[in-house]
Amino acid sequence: MALDETTCAITADDTGCTVLHVDMDAFYASVAVRDRPELRDRPVIVGGGHRGVVLSATYAAREYGVRSAMPMTRARRLCPQARVIPPDFERFGAVSAAIMETFRSVTPLVEPLSMDEAFLDVSGSLRRFPSPTQVGVYLQARIADEQRITCSVGVATTTQVAKLASRRAKPDGLVVVPPTGITAFLHPLGVEELWGVGDKTAAQLHRLGLQTVGDVAHTPESVLQRAMGPAFGARLHVLAWGGDDRHVTPRRGHDEPERSIGSDETFGRDTDDPAVVLRELLRLSTKVAGRMRAANVSGRTITLRVRFFDFTTITRSRTLRDATNQTPEIYATAADLFAALGLQRARIRLVGVRVEGLGDTATAARQLMLGQREHGWEDAERAVDRATNRFGGSAVRPATLITPRSDQSQAP
Repeated sequence: MALDETTCAITADDTGCTVLHVDMDAFYASVAVRDRPELRDRPVIVGGGHRGVVLSATYAAREYGVRSAMPMTRARRLCPQARVIPPDFERFGAVSAAIMETFRSVTPLVEPLSMDEAFLDVSGSLRRFPSPTQVGVYLQARIADEQRITCSVGVATTTQVAKLASRRAKPDGLVVVPPTGITAFLHPLGVEELWGVGDKTAAQLHRLGLQTVGDVAHTPESVLQRAMGPAFGARLHVLAWGGDDRHVTPRRGHDEPERSIGSDETFGRDTDDPAVVLRELLRLSTKVAGRMRAANVSGRTITLRVRFFDFTTITRSRTLRDATNQTPEIYATAADLFAALGLQRARIRLVGVRVEGLGDTATAARQLMLGQREHGWEDAERAVDRATNRFGGSAVRPATLITPRSDQSQAP
């Protein structure tokens, strides 16, 4: 379906469109070829093994009709010149985890649907970003820069419409469906596009003479209920008119601690200035520590991530004696790890700080030092947390971070 630029476009009014569906483009194939420039723009299939099916295919292979879940024998017949690569699930998992962490750096309301897609509720992010569309643009740019793969974004008022919009945006696009354009967007689509309509249900609707979502919308609800059952018939009618009471539900419950919490930052310009890097490590450590305290978790392993101008990436970790969620300890460890690298005028593109092996702070054992004051950094940082929660993230911060940075990041 050709998109009507007046109702569904990146420039459309996105007021109230606080639901995003972000979907990686040919995720497994993109990850498989990102470090192999000789395979770029060539047909590549990821799959094989004991299942003997296609896990993913590049868009160059899809032009020959290759699709996910297709038997490998058929895929090879359709595209005999394709390069077949076995899946590397460890790498896929690492990239997926990094992407989900990027989502959570924008909003805590992230509902992963699979390794390569998620719903995001960005209603609380509009204090940082001017609009939901700009959140999507930011995520696309950051994922492209940090992971070197592309994604497509749907922006809408409901999860169903956002997911359909991201599908229309592929590859590497963004589609906004404003409230006034929902029916114009939905009604020309085939009935199989509706949430919960599989092959059998679509065939049943076709037998009723209903080919498009618009056909379903204009069929009396009572007719749909008699044909499809009272509950499902009523729901189909609601979905066909763009209604959807489904909310973005974070998969990780509030009582389930995260296994790790981290944050990365890509410099606006590559830097070889250690002072700039250390200042950024302090900012990231402050951010990570605040998120840990908000989740009531502490961790012992601090990991430093450094990406150079040529996209070479290294990580270094250190495990502390005691679990912590305090900025000074996290920053000191990250700074020591950076100093131990002994970099001399190396051009750095990105740095990141992560704390791993998290557990409940209340049950974390901690050895008290002789003569240690009863009230110290923990109380001070809790006070900072209360101030930032009330007045915003810039209300209280380390003095080093008050000086305006010349290396502005990509985030607004």
